[in-house]
Formats: sequence, structure tokens, C-alpha cells
Amino acid sequence: MQRICSTLSVAGYQVTLVGRIMQEASGLTTNYKVKRMRFWFRKGPMQYVELSIRMFFRLLFAKTDVYGAVDIDTALPVYLASVIRQKPRTLDAHEYFSELKEVITRPVIHKVWKRIEAFTMPRFPVGYTVGHELARLFEEKFGVRYEVIRNLPFRSDFRLPINERKRVILYQGAINEARGLEYLIPAMKQVDAELHIYGKGNYYEQCVALTRELGLTARIRFFGMMSPDRLKEITPSCFIGINLVEAEGLNQYYSLANKFFDYIQGGIPQVTMNFPEYAAINARHPVAVLIDRPEIQSIADAINLLLKDSVLYGYLTSGCTAAAADYCWEQEREQLIQIYKKLN
Repeated sequence: MQRICSTLSVAGYQVTLVGRIMQEASGLTTNYKVKRMRFWFRKGPMQYVELSIRMFFRLLFAKTDVYGAVDIDTALPVYLASVIRQKPRTLDAHEYFSELKEVITRPVIHKVWKRIEAFTMPRFPVGYTVGHELARLFEEKFGVRYEVIRNLPFRSDFRLPINERKRVILYQGAINEARGLEYLIPAMKQVDAELHIYGKGNYYEQCVALTRELGLTARIRFFGMMSPDRLKEITPSCFIGINLVEAEGLNQYYSLANKFFDYIQGGIPQVTMNFPEYAAINARHPVAVLIDRPEIQSIADAINLLLKDSVLYGYLTSGCTAAAADYCWEQEREQLIQIYKKLN
């Protein structure tokens, strides 16, 4: 959201980002307005009920020319407010919400979100998503033709020579279920390197406990939340990036994680999934060792391959340098601006 809001602000729009106050949130210096609401409910279905009601009334009385929803959990209040105010609206569908693992594994919740999705998405004819496969699915299922705006980092020319990198395996991002961490952590018993984990999430405490249980506290370090700018400095000094996703639902299978591109910009090869979006990019610019499933042995084998095969490692490092020029926000942002120009 920082990149999208900042880009629109620089393009001349007066942007206001509305969201909830999170306990782990930190202050940001922005060139746009940020309005955060303090919620009574932080977990369970009631948090979404409260979100919809409070968001609707805030948006209904907001002075705005265009409404923008971010994902299906904000689509309903944005749709209703835009209809009443007779204002255009957009949808940033950066996930296939009803196909998230935490949704599809709960039948009642899954049914509710599928109905909300089926109602709202066709009513957002203008929108964008993070990959070509999701765009294709949305057109097939909901009849909407969304643009592809990937959440790419800004171009970075800061990369360290291979011989100056630390023997560190890097995982950055949400510490949630279905991210392969329950396989990555035990895989480190077979790897002669440290694993550094940056981030927080609903699976964080389980990961810490598993690390202790396996006696890996000397090899695996947890750093918690870290600012994007600091992570940008840390990434080039590491040796291998990790981006694992379980194929639990179509959202994960067609995912295109932010960290995939962060590792590219940092110039470090990575271990990632042999899913359609990753495989397509890797065929154009080899940047990763792809694995079919996040399993302990396959993860350990892929990491050890990169640690030991200097020729392959150098080849993928060169691929990262080439890919960094193509997969950066400087290339992506112009298309975003064109979407909003069509609404004027």
C-alpha cells in the first residue's frame, strides 16, 4: 500500500489510506494521509463485521472522487458507499480471498466469503491483481478484466560480491500457516548455515517452540518485525532467500510473494516453489531453485545445492541482476497511474 499510495500522490492525487490500528504497527512518514481506526474486536468474525460497519460510515461521509477497496474484506463497505455517493470505485485484489488456506479450511467461513466475493467482484469492473494467473481466474469466474500490478520493490543497485556475503539463509515476511516454516525449521538440521527469520504472524510462537524442541536455537534466529528499509540493507548480505508456500487453495498456488522480488533486488538466489508464476519468471531469468512441495528433505537438498554448487550459485546471482531491471516498481507504476486516469 505504501508504494501504491505514494505513486498516486506523486501523480497528483490527494490520497487518504484508511485502516485499523495494529499493535505491531510503527509510524511511517508518508506523502499521503493515513487514518487509522481503533477496533474493539481483533480476532474472529466480529472483527470483519466491525470493519465493514465502521468503514462504511467513514467512507460514506468522506470527501472523495474515487473509492478504492483493498481485498474482499473491504469490498462490501466500499461498494455500498460508492453506490450511495455515485462515485467510481476500484478493487486491489492482491489475493484470491476465498481461496486462502485459513478460509478454505473452515467450511462456514469459506461459504460466507465466497458469497461476498461472488456479490462484490462483478460490481468492481475496474481493478487490478498481482499476477496473470489470478487475472485469468477472475475473468473466468467473475467476468472482470483486471490489470496486473505486481507488488514490486524499487530498483536497487546495492549488491555484495559473493565472497562478502554471510553464510545466512534468509526468510522474511509473515510468519503464518502454509508458509512452509514447519518444514524449513527441521530442514536446518541438515544445513551448515544459520537461518535468520524476520517477521511476525499467527504461527510465530509455534515456530519458536519448534526451534527449541529440535535444539536449533544456536542455528535459527528470530528478529521479529523489521522496517522495509532495514530489510533492504540486510538482504544483499545474506546467501540464500527462502520463499515457501503450501498449495492449500488456488490463492497460494497462483501466488507471487513480495519476498520473491525482494530477494531478486538484493541479488541473492532463492529456494522457491515450482508454481506457475514463479516458474514463468524463472524460465525468463533464472533466479531460483524450484521445488514441487515444501518438504523437509527437498528444502534441505535445495539449500545445500546452492551452498555447495558455486557455478550454479553464480549463474543464479547473474540472473538476479538481469531480473532486477525488469521486476521493479519503476517499471510497474506507470500502468497503475493509467488505471486511475481512466476513472477521471
